[in-house]
Amino acid sequence: QLQLVESGGGLVQPGGSLRLSCAASGFTLDYYAIGWFRQAPGKEREGVSCISSSGGSTKYVDSVKGRFTISRDNAKNTVYLQMTSLKPEDTAVYYCAALYSASYYCWFDGMNYWGKGTLVTVSS
Repeated sequence: QLQLVESGGGLVQPGGSLRLSCAASGFTLDYYAIGWFRQAPGKEREGVSCISSSGGSTKYVDSVKGRFTISRDNAKNTVYLQMTSLKPEDTAVYYCAALYSASYYCWFDGMNYWGKGTLVTVSS
């Protein structure tokens, strides 16, 4: 069964850090671009960051630039989202998703597989 499983969410104080992981099972991530998305209560889901299948290209939404870093370890079949300087407005359920793509670039549309999400709460 093809699955993406997110982990690493939790409660953190403003200014703190978390690292989210997105692990794939049942398929290899080598040929997939990966996106991280989030959905806050009462808001639409938004793309936060993505990384191309080669890892050569990344993208970030403006609100997280300079604070979040996406990376991938194909040997571990896992993609990470390092989040620093967290703010209350980063509170959301974070999802990872995979898009089968050989493109050098990544984007937030047309994802093939989705995880079930992990909750990040930033609060004092």
